[in-house]
Amino acid sequence: MAVIHDDIFQHLKKFAPLNDKDISDSQPFWKARKINKGDYFNMQSMVCKDLGLVVKGIFRIYYRNPETNEDKNIFFFSENQFVVSFRSFISQTACWYFIEAMEDSEIFFISYNDLNGLYDTHPNWSKFGRILAESFFSIAQTRTEEFIFFSHEQRYLRLLDEHPHIIERIPAYHISSYLGITNPSLSRMRKRIEKKRAE
Repeated sequence: MAVIHDDIFQHLKKFAPLNDKDISDSQPFWKARKINKGDYFNMQSMVCKDLGLVVKGIFRIYYRNPETNEDKNIFFFSENQFVVSFRSFISQTACWYFIEAMEDSEIFFISYNDLNGLYDTHPNWSKFGRILAESFFSIAQTRTEEFIFFSHEQRYLRLLDEHPHIIERIPAYHISSYLGITNPSLSRMRKRIEKKRAE
């Protein structure tokens, strides 16, 4: 576990300009949590109170239409990425979607109150917060722009760049939902891509 702790804190140092004292002072606030496949990091209509860093596993963020019960995948988060409903987390208001573990997963997490306490007392943790906000703004804007500017195939290839083994790790229909296409369309697209790569 100590080795995992070291890896987590080294990742935090790479993400933001945190020094050894910043890390040391934050250690009591970071906690380990295992989340079984099918369980939730956060639920729709609940306030997201924690920021998680994925150590192992993959999560999907999805919206469930209360009238049709249809699910729509919005984002995926896997190893070394932060998992959170960021709008809900920073505003401490109800989340609009679910965050579900797609595999047996492990995270390290810190609460909203503890993280904001670090912001108030440590300038470098305040910088972490700014970088985190910029990161999630970029993720959200990129997702919107992908639907405007890119084809289904381009969005699929970008997803593989970010999560290289996602196809082997989760059912294809979740990928279809994320891309906004049907399962047969995804299957045909994958065959086209494989044929191009083989040429």
